[in-house]
Amino acid sequence: MSVQPKSAMVLAAGLGLRMRPLTDDRPKPLVKVAGKPLIDHVLDRLCEAGVERAVVNVHYLGEQIERHLKARGRPRIVISDERGALLGTGGGVVKALPLLGNDPFFHINSDTLWIDAGAPNLRRLALAFDPMRMDALLLLAPAIGSIGYAGPGDYSMTADGHLAARQAARAPFVYAGAALFAPSLFAGASSGEFPLTALFGRAEKSGRLHGLLLDGRWMHVGTPESVPAAEAAIMASNR
Repeated sequence: MSVQPKSAMVLAAGLGLRMRPLTDDRPKPLVKVAGKPLIDHVLDRLCEAGVERAVVNVHYLGEQIERHLKARGRPRIVISDERGALLGTGGGVVKALPLLGNDPFFHINSDTLWIDAGAPNLRRLALAFDPMRMDALLLLAPAIGSIGYAGPGDYSMTADGHLAARQAARAPFVYAGAALFAPSLFAGASSGEFPLTALFGRAEKSGRLHGLLLDGRWMHVGTPESVPAAEAAIMASNR
């Protein structure tokens, strides 16, 4: 079974504290990598994957993001305004659910980039998603060898794709900041600030949290130092 998501949510409401001083005068999604703002890298991939509507949440310097996105024709941009209060990665989606519709949708962080090695990874997510078995399908990257990431990893994964959160000092895979969610993931979720990991944990316990290993090279652009590393990898891939 597969799906063809027409909607997506792009997380763009963070404060970008670790990206200072680049975010002193601009929000993190507008920091440029390889001559293009981070959020445009993300929106271009969504457009290529057939997404028609992208819900973008905003908080810090949100007016800059709104102004920038007015120039885009595709996908159609809908703003979810969180300037009154940050809602976290989970609460932000709950607020935006009425804008996303009733079908599975892509969910992607505005600071995540990758280089596809074969078939586009968002299309691979759509082909692999089975709403009968899954509430969430997370795109995963190797915890060792990914650009801009030096953490302990997030998940282990069984041969059939079921995920288990890290229990030991390290886990082999890190959540790459892109996923496909069914609205059922948010059933009963409260409004207000909370992290998505709370819902991931619930889906894991019910056996409905799955993963797909990224085919290519993942780049987490979270600090100023990670920008030139990502640019070098992009340039090398275009040769």
